[in-house]
Amino acid sequence: MGPTSYGACHLSVRHLVITAVHGLPEIRPGDDLARLIVRALRAQGDEIRDGDVLAVAQKVVSKSEGRIVHLPDVVPGERALGMAAESGKDARQLEVVLRETRSIVRWERGILISETHHGFVCANAGVDRSNAGAPDTVILLPVDPDASAARLRDAMREECGATVAVVVTDTFGRPWREGHTNVALGIAGLPALKRYVGQHDPDDYELRVTEIAVADEVAAATELVMGKLDRCPAAILRGLVFTEPAEKAREYVRPAEKDMFR
Repeated sequence: MGPTSYGACHLSVRHLVITAVHGLPEIRPGDDLARLIVRALRAQGDEIRDGDVLAVAQKVVSKSEGRIVHLPDVVPGERALGMAAESGKDARQLEVVLRETRSIVRWERGILISETHHGFVCANAGVDRSNAGAPDTVILLPVDPDASAARLRDAMREECGATVAVVVTDTFGRPWREGHTNVALGIAGLPALKRYVGQHDPDDYELRVTEIAVADEVAAATELVMGKLDRCPAAILRGLVFTEPAEKAREYVRPAEKDMFR
């Protein structure tokens, strides 16, 4: 493999460039995201290159895949109605959240923390009303975000001939700290974790648990240029060179028996 290939165990970083991809239209079900992103980037005077990392907001991936629910079409069940009466929240949206929930981790003071069917632990099972594109509409997470990333990677190669890595991003809260950060829901063509276990620091201390969440860090970095209110759901990160094998974002799902918060 060449020096910009994604393949085990070095991450070389000398210089990073992150470029926001502006000019994407409101995404509709069935839209060709790869083609739209390539066109928007070219309109900015840039091109996708081999070795680039493409970060795409989950919201537009979900829209293109039809993961859209119109709340007037939702009939809330008894549980959703009870939770709505308790919290003052929209029973229809709570019903959608419950459908996307494998298990409820916490329901307290109107805050619902769910384990999704993917295994992610997050607020409201990732169901979101912001930037939905229409009133009384919510967007769901992709059914399989890793598969979504892989399809987009293949489509980018077909559209412009470049081999890129893809990160599907979303915003999660953090149990140990205030604030939110973007994380990788789906990845294709890059590692999830850089593992230091068994390696030694300069003082010859053996590292035993350190694993750096590479794709999550890519997601967080690209959010700095994407923003939440700027209608900019994609960015290109340039300058990373991986030799670690490609993985999937499911590597981030921590088993419940290892989760100190459950």
